Amino acid sequence: MSDCKHFGMCGGCAYRDIPYEKQLENKESEVKELLKDYIDDDCMWEGILPSPVIEGYRNKMEFSFGDSKKDGPLELGMHRKGSFYDIVTVDECKIVDEDYRTIIKETVAYFRGKETSYYHKKSHQGYLRHLLVRKGKKTGEILVDLVTSSQKPVDTICCEQGLLEDYVNLLVSLKLEGTIVGILNTINDSMSDAIKNERTELLYGRDHFFEELMGLKFRITPFSFFQTNSLSAEVIYSKAREYVNSEKDKREGAEIAGTISSDIEKKESEHFGTVYDLYSGTGTIAQLIAPVAKKVIGVEIIEEAVASAKENAALNGLKNCDFIAGDVLKVLDSIEEKPDYIILDPPRDGVNPKALRKIMDYGVDNILYISCKPGSLARDLQMLNWYYKPVKVCVVDQFPYTKNIETVCLLSKK
Repeated sequence: MSDCKHFGMCGGCAYRDIPYEKQLENKESEVKELLKDYIDDDCMWEGILPSPVIEGYRNKMEFSFGDSKKDGPLELGMHRKGSFYDIVTVDECKIVDEDYRTIIKETVAYFRGKETSYYHKKSHQGYLRHLLVRKGKKTGEILVDLVTSSQKPVDTICCEQGLLEDYVNLLVSLKLEGTIVGILNTINDSMSDAIKNERTELLYGRDHFFEELMGLKFRITPFSFFQTNSLSAEVIYSKAREYVNSEKDKREGAEIAGTISSDIEKKESEHFGTVYDLYSGTGTIAQLIAPVAKKVIGVEIIEEAVASAKENAALNGLKNCDFIAGDVLKVLDSIEEKPDYIILDPPRDGVNPKALRKIMDYGVDNILYISCKPGSLARDLQMLNWYYKPVKVCVVDQFPYTKNIETVCLLSKK
């Protein structure tokens, strides 16, 4: 039995009716089976680490507007399981906190009352498309982005300007545990169901919020990548830093200073020359590794994320981080400094095989691979196995009640 009334209808959580301990067993077994051809007795298998929180853990949700049946009332939530069109209003979702649930309930009630149309995927007509909500787990800051088409909501009972003004007034009047620091309206006329930022207008406050991880502060905009479970992200990055540090200790017999601030100040703690952080997002890993490197070069294809990474590095007083916007495959040819260490944190599809070939040709002693899809990691290990072998592997559960899992893998040159 599940404790969530949406389970079975909502396509979000697949494991809601399975005890958490069993979920962890299943996920660890899945990863171990996928990687079995690359793990031998010399590889340290460190098992699975649970998420520090299993309820209300998400710091980002994308909700869709629609209806649950043809010509039914407006809904706001997740796609019905197995359906491309039907939407389930998930106003009691368990993997977000009460602030998200309140914002969903009030938003759908408001636009129902205004008789505002939603965007129909077949006719490409309508106004409301998505609601993006992001919240800092540590800071409590909330960012709300209403995603609409550019079509005027002519069927609503008030003009567009009044519609959005009243919506903003509604949101800022809500009694929430966190604080809404920004409300935006993103225009998206793409025929795809995915959110595409064609233009964003600031309706209230600022266009970003702040989150904190492991003593660092991060400025996050609506579409910049950031791990969606802040507390579990700290587990992943702690493990990643441990793996990086273990190679330093092995070769130097020295320990890295305990805190980030002291690392920055102690130049003698530097070990690695140049570190590549490929698929760097908003530069989280780069900034955590910066204290033990002469220079960190992050590469990320999303320009908005790169801009945030640069601002975050400046915010945290890190002067040895350089971030480049572009495709990893193309950017690698333009970087003059050669790497002494490479960190990979690719999207779900893994690393482009041509880029992976270039990465291996650098011949660094170690590669740290952080994977959000074990199947893609297994595929990439098939190529990496020509020159590298896993020496340490740890599974981290960042998404309780779902099938998704993260893997941290340290590879050593054969």
